Amino acid sequence: MTLGPLMVGIAGPSLSVAERRILRHPRIGGVILFSRNFESPAQLRALTGEIHGLRSPPLLVGVDQEGGRVQRFRDPLTDLPPVARLGAAYDADPRRACALAESTGWLMAAELRALGVDLSFAPVLDLGRGVSGVIGDRAFHHSPPAVVDLALAYVRGMRRAGMAATGKHYPGHGSVAADSHLELPVDDRPYADIEASDLRPFERLVANDIPALMAAHVVYPQVDAVPASFSPVWIRQILRGRLGYQGCVVGDDLEMAGAAGFGALPERAAAGAAAGQDLLLLCNALDAVTDVADALPEPAPESGMRLARLHGTGGQDWEALPRLPAWRAARAAVAEYDHDRPMELDL
Repeated sequence: MTLGPLMVGIAGPSLSVAERRILRHPRIGGVILFSRNFESPAQLRALTGEIHGLRSPPLLVGVDQEGGRVQRFRDPLTDLPPVARLGAAYDADPRRACALAESTGWLMAAELRALGVDLSFAPVLDLGRGVSGVIGDRAFHHSPPAVVDLALAYVRGMRRAGMAATGKHYPGHGSVAADSHLELPVDDRPYADIEASDLRPFERLVANDIPALMAAHVVYPQVDAVPASFSPVWIRQILRGRLGYQGCVVGDDLEMAGAAGFGALPERAAAGAAAGQDLLLLCNALDAVTDVADALPEPAPESGMRLARLHGTGGQDWEALPRLPAWRAARAAVAEYDHDRPMELDL
């Protein structure tokens, strides 16, 4: 059995009998976890172990662990600062900031790998232009070259810890004010303007073989009339064709308002798969999982191969992490630029 194209949420800190049955559906490829699924490191390790044990190859286990407002698992995991603070550090000393970014990416990924989590949907590659409230300090910087430098360093750290990176939100959510969780954002700029700014970090990360990219529920009407996440133009022609991307394309959550124009959840999922998404997210509509999974066609072999490459590798025991000099050094590096600790926002 290969991994299916659907990654779904579960209700609580352990699997129910019904969830175990649903997760064996051939169109499901993974589980995305949230704060509701976390009580303690021991509990999370048991949960990820049970999820991995359901199928062969194992289902993927993912989470949003960016830091700042978007960090699902907290104490006793390290509270990570929003990455905009790395951007502020970059303005003062780019080399030091990139070293801090690599340490932060490693720390985030090493803690998750110690608990059996395969991947975090990070880093954000959007530009921090002060336009998008939902992006805000989740972005490294307003300057494309700075975003590239910091993101490459962050991804190196993740890779050293055994975790594949997912850059988001292709081709850029940072230049529109609307929140795609609540409405459909429209970015009316011509392609040349997008290519010269927002698209540049994605181009550079593609050139450096980032394993996955998450597509935005944003419409760029001068390029295509549908959101990029559902657009064969953005996914197949530009990302796969023009940029030559060979990695996994992830769609943002199907339940978001930015995806509502494609009908009910099964229709949204089918449209996303037809546009070229390899992995579709269904985060909270737990009662709809079977209907959505049943609506999906058998994935192409190359999609299964892309998903298989997202499995985590290596990893320390959670109890052993504090004894590692690398962990202590990374925690100290984070403390260098960590000041206010923002509240979590489940986006």
